[in-house]
Amino acid sequence: MTRVRTAVVAAALVAALAPVTFGGPAAFAASPAATAGTAAEVGSVVQEGGRLTVPAGEEGPVTLRFTATLPAGVQGPVTASFQLDTWLVEGEAGSSPVSEDVIRSTCSVNGVSYGACAWDMPYFPPVLNDPPVRPSLRLPEVPAADTLTYTVTLDADRTAAVLGHPRVLVDLRDSRGATVAAGTLGLDFVVGTPPAAKRGAVHARDKDGVLWRYEGTGDVSRPFATRKRVGGGWNAYTAVVPITTATADGRGDLVARDKAGVLWYYEGTGKPSAPFAPRQRVGGGWNAYTALVGVGDGGLVARDRDGVLWRYERRYDVPYGPRQRVGGGWNTYTALTMSGAYDGVLGRDKDGVLWKYDRRGPVPSPPFKQRLRVGGGWNTYTAIAGTAELGRDEYPDLVARDGAGKLWLYQGTLTYSLVPGSARTLVGGGWNTYDLIF
Repeated sequence: MTRVRTAVVAAALVAALAPVTFGGPAAFAASPAATAGTAAEVGSVVQEGGRLTVPAGEEGPVTLRFTATLPAGVQGPVTASFQLDTWLVEGEAGSSPVSEDVIRSTCSVNGVSYGACAWDMPYFPPVLNDPPVRPSLRLPEVPAADTLTYTVTLDADRTAAVLGHPRVLVDLRDSRGATVAAGTLGLDFVVGTPPAAKRGAVHARDKDGVLWRYEGTGDVSRPFATRKRVGGGWNAYTAVVPITTATADGRGDLVARDKAGVLWYYEGTGKPSAPFAPRQRVGGGWNAYTALVGVGDGGLVARDRDGVLWRYERRYDVPYGPRQRVGGGWNTYTALTMSGAYDGVLGRDKDGVLWKYDRRGPVPSPPFKQRLRVGGGWNTYTAIAGTAELGRDEYPDLVARDGAGKLWLYQGTLTYSLVPGSARTLVGGGWNTYDLIF
């Protein structure tokens, strides 16, 4: 999937290299959009309230209002074009950098509602060497009047952030196709709250065995919503680990090992109010392992008492196939956890250095790429857990609890290049009430 920040850079680069051919009324008269004819007098277009900020996320619609003043004697009906003075650069494998319904809009004119109005979001180049086509909105055809006040709602998803800060080029035409009013408006598309399927969730078990769920908000200044009670009885387990990424929409599978060494599988339901389906028995003998870690795709790695790491691949016919040996030396790590939304493992060694192992993919061996050093100083923490993004940057994050019970958030980067104490954000205190965080 094309990353928002990549598309933004690409779109900005193309826009910077392209000549700007649109401006005020005089510029419209010479622009390609105004070649059908130009009236002797051209009216104005004025935006109410100045530039409008449009969150690209879950915030919901914002309203753009502008008024067009027409010269006397205009023959209706009046049609209007609404273009952004930018274009979209194609993404990976020739895909569009925005989703199909990147912006959903409704339109009304002079208080009359015309319902939904459709956007056209072509990406450059549609055909090699063809001139680029700019994103545009089809405004309704209306009777002529001295003034026409347009109200347009803009409900943008997170991919709309690639649009940046465009001018909106408005051109109104009469029945002959002559321009009767023209002007520019301003929009600022900013990164908004990610959808629930992209926001992470953290689970914590208290000392009474009750499991609690913290869903990510997408706001690092307040990363978690109020906790939700999942249920009691979780102190029956000596290990509980996610095997797919937990998200705020109630998805994410986990496995739990009971005191007899039996492993149980809990499938995510997609319902935040009841995130796990009834457990299913995987099998016994799992007390042989001192650590269990999910690798993000349903697979599992397990460390035995001799420090040998074993891999269990997820299968469709049975939960896990025969184990495969990864290698020895894993007793050097005092903590192992899943690496957020990326397939892989994070390990803290005895010197407090955190290392990241990216998963290679579904190949026989070896399962991990060469480890990457995250940084030192992580032995100050009593619990470490990787999560899906808790901010708005599309990278997986990490939470860590210190000895005083304070929980800290580290926002991830592409390489997890984090330094304790420099980039962390305090979530809050009181997390020592939990004996397990994942």
